[in-house]
Amino acid sequence: MTLTDRSVRRDRRPVLIILHQERSSPGRVGQLLVGKGYDLDIRRPALGDPLPCTLENHAGAVIFGGPMSANDPEEFVKAEIDWLEVPLKENRPYLGICLGAQMLARKLGSKVAANCDGSTEIGWYPLHTTERGRRLMRWPKMVYHFHREGFELPHGAELLASGDAYPNQAFRYNDNAWGLQFHAELTRVMMHRWVVHGAHRFILPNAQQGREHLEGRMLFDAPLKAWLDDFLDIVFEGKTAAATTPLLV
Repeated sequence: MTLTDRSVRRDRRPVLIILHQERSSPGRVGQLLVGKGYDLDIRRPALGDPLPCTLENHAGAVIFGGPMSANDPEEFVKAEIDWLEVPLKENRPYLGICLGAQMLARKLGSKVAANCDGSTEIGWYPLHTTERGRRLMRWPKMVYHFHREGFELPHGAELLASGDAYPNQAFRYNDNAWGLQFHAELTRVMMHRWVVHGAHRFILPNAQQGREHLEGRMLFDAPLKAWLDDFLDIVFEGKTAAATTPLLV
């Protein structure tokens, strides 16, 4: 995708990266941000790392996914949700991915829950862009998921993309807060690891088998990666992208 704004990047403070397990990685999000000139300040509150009381010294923040729920009683989960007051109050760029999006939804007063029929999204599923989403940029037709819960659209948020099993897939709140239910950050190595360690979840309703995850990557990953590159420019640099047709596979 060709971005219409190629101005010099204004902010080179590090991006705060919030992960939830010892071996978790920011994956392609981290790689692309580093390629754009950002340093990464990686913290793991679940392992005792503190979170900053302001984002004055950061270009923004990303909270990634994890096996826990935004409804869990663990102190670090509640602390991360409470901490979202910082980017929201300071109007700093924030991106929540899967769990990070669900935490943002909860912070904004919305419910996070599984579908009544127990259906999941584990594998590759179609993405349906809203009119607001299409005006923002071009989107991939298929995206990768690994979750059992979804979120209600927060009051005042703009729905950018929807799905079949879980209707709320991408949203924007005010100028700088973004939530994605799907995963665009997985490298090839990360996906192989998820398929191995998450195989016990493939028996859940609507989940795809491991071979479908890997076959889908060959078919759908290139446009997803291209979309992520442009999306990060929008989130962290306020750029606008051409938004004529979806990214095709």
